[in-house]
Amino acid sequence: MGRGGIGGAAAAGAGVENTDSTRGFLKDVKRIIIKVGTAVVTGPNGRLAMGRLGALCEQVKQLNFEGYEVILVTSGAVGVGRQRLNYRKLVNSSFADLQNPQMDLDGKACAAVGQSGLMAIYDTLFSQLDVTSSQLLVTDRDFLDPSFGNQLRETVVSLLDLKVIPVFNENDAISTRRQPYEDSSGIFWDNDSLARLLAEELRADLLIMLSDVEGLYSGPPSDPQSKIIHTYIHEQHGKLINFGEKSRVGRGGMQAKVAAAVTAASKGVPVVVASGFAIDSIIKVMQGEKIGTLFHKEAIQWDCSKEVTAREMAVAARDCSRHLQNLSSEERKKILLDIADALEANEGLITSENEADLAAAQDAGYEKSLVARMTIKPGKISSLAGSIRAIADMEDPISHTLKRTEVAKDLVFEKTCCPLGVLLIIFESRPDALVQIASLAIRSGNGLLLKGGKEAMRSNAILHKVITGAIPDAVGKKLIGLVKNRDEIADLLKLDDVIDLVIPRGSNKLVSQIKAATKIPVLGHADGICHVYIDKSADMEMAKRIVLDAKVDYPAACNAMETLLVHKDLNRTEGLDDLLVELEKEGVVIYGGPVAHDKLKVPKVDSFHHEYSSMACTLEFVDDVQSAIDHINRYGSAHTDCIVTTDRKVAETFLQQVDSAAVFHNASTRFCDGTRFGLGAEVGISTGRIHARGPVGVDGLLTTRCILRGSGQVVNGDKGVIYTHKELPLQ
Repeated sequence: MGRGGIGGAAAAGAGVENTDSTRGFLKDVKRIIIKVGTAVVTGPNGRLAMGRLGALCEQVKQLNFEGYEVILVTSGAVGVGRQRLNYRKLVNSSFADLQNPQMDLDGKACAAVGQSGLMAIYDTLFSQLDVTSSQLLVTDRDFLDPSFGNQLRETVVSLLDLKVIPVFNENDAISTRRQPYEDSSGIFWDNDSLARLLAEELRADLLIMLSDVEGLYSGPPSDPQSKIIHTYIHEQHGKLINFGEKSRVGRGGMQAKVAAAVTAASKGVPVVVASGFAIDSIIKVMQGEKIGTLFHKEAIQWDCSKEVTAREMAVAARDCSRHLQNLSSEERKKILLDIADALEANEGLITSENEADLAAAQDAGYEKSLVARMTIKPGKISSLAGSIRAIADMEDPISHTLKRTEVAKDLVFEKTCCPLGVLLIIFESRPDALVQIASLAIRSGNGLLLKGGKEAMRSNAILHKVITGAIPDAVGKKLIGLVKNRDEIADLLKLDDVIDLVIPRGSNKLVSQIKAATKIPVLGHADGICHVYIDKSADMEMAKRIVLDAKVDYPAACNAMETLLVHKDLNRTEGLDDLLVELEKEGVVIYGGPVAHDKLKVPKVDSFHHEYSSMACTLEFVDDVQSAIDHINRYGSAHTDCIVTTDRKVAETFLQQVDSAAVFHNASTRFCDGTRFGLGAEVGISTGRIHARGPVGVDGLLTTRCILRGSGQVVNGDKGVIYTHKELPLQ
């Protein structure tokens, strides 16, 4: 029985790139058992993790609302009881008692006290969500009675029909096992095995087991060499997994979960082990996303052996890049020319796939600005092919000698250019960026991993296929890898030993998230807050042309103007009034800072880091050029800033003191572009202060290598070396 919400329309909204084709069975799931362990329910201090419990209950409520039958198996009673009893013991202890602490509390007593408290929390949380929950406590001996299974099913079905959430736990307080935390001889011996048993007895369609890690790894999750196993195949992984330490709390741990999951899957109940620390893991599982570890009885029939890991993709790109570097400049040039020809030859197919993306984006209700950015307009393919040919005709950047120095007689030092290695580019919306980046990477001899936005999935896929199809086998098609699943980004960002540079091209949020999630150097800009300053000496007709172009030519671009600074002497002049009228005619909404608000009838803003639409602009008056410079250096994002003036001295002051990657005099900020600067193309614009800055072309994808050519010299305490340090001509 399929669902219309989470598993249906919501899954479509998640995007095909994030889903796993082997999890298609989820569309038919109705009855779900969710097992949440003690490590998820409680924090490191033993207290209940209310945030995680709240997120769990909200997801259960959403599933319940969508028509799923949800059964919860929870741990945590012993932990809650221990906390309460320890507190009571502390309150009632004498000083002598505190000096001679007693042994740990009895687990059965803790369970008896904690169970009511745990259920009270669930009842409160579910009640706030207009959901009713019920408590069912069982012991292993209950299942020895053949009639118990039938009665259990009748009770649970009755509750589910009433949209009530059954909450199961083992009744540790009256367990008859002598060693309830160690003895595995019973029908079940922890809540993992209980959840498995209930999945069979209640004929569940899916069992989700929430853990304190993201899923099953090939080794301890703390080991950088461990890899997450997205689909468990017992014959393939059973003897290869190296389990780490057991969970910090509870009886189970990953080994117990795997044992329970393997058994459940063999009985026909699929299992997904996922993180209970993420606020939306359950919903993502139900959407078919490739998270956690799936256990399925038919997994052996799936060809999961061909699944390429993030590390394997990155290593392959590095290996291919080394083959590329060994080619001559003419051979690398020919690859680019072949790519340009292939793009033009496949223009119809590329356009068709792009139109399919546009139709899907419009149906999904994406903003018009995003749809505009992902559109491959007529003539765009020819333009891209022309850019690639221009890059191919550039001087070979690899092994270019920057400096030659005679260190000593017959000992020559050379500094040469060389590729960075492997680049990871994460970009949104614009499929043409894939072509530009790929051509720059090939010319500079770098391996490349690309992750485009799901909204342009088809366009990116066909462009990647056409480009890699033109790469000869001597280099390898894996020189350029296309990352299709966004969950792989997290794995890629951990590979600081293989990937050398990350370039995010997209929103402020995207860039900030990438910078916070990796040790790999990140090149890019988080904001594009660009200024145009009109000085009192400006030619106002020129100023009008520049400002209109900077704002209106392509408002969504990162080099479009956000803030207009105007010398105070121009306030209420005819030239400025005409300019503001023209901006408003173009649909630009003008906001005023503190000064402008007082003098013009425009809405006031108190911050210059506002998040308005691309058709908004802040207007502010300043006293002089120094005030404009101070304003830009304080509120700008160091991207691109411009001065309009006929006073050359004022212009030079502005150009030298504005601390931005690009500073212009009497020219639109829209010129800040790799192609317009003659770089052929760009991988992005950097506002950083290390490595490349401004539009980044081929040169920004290179580093240097030191080469020393000798004739048997040794240092030997510098006794036998006469240093000359003479500059030599470049060869």
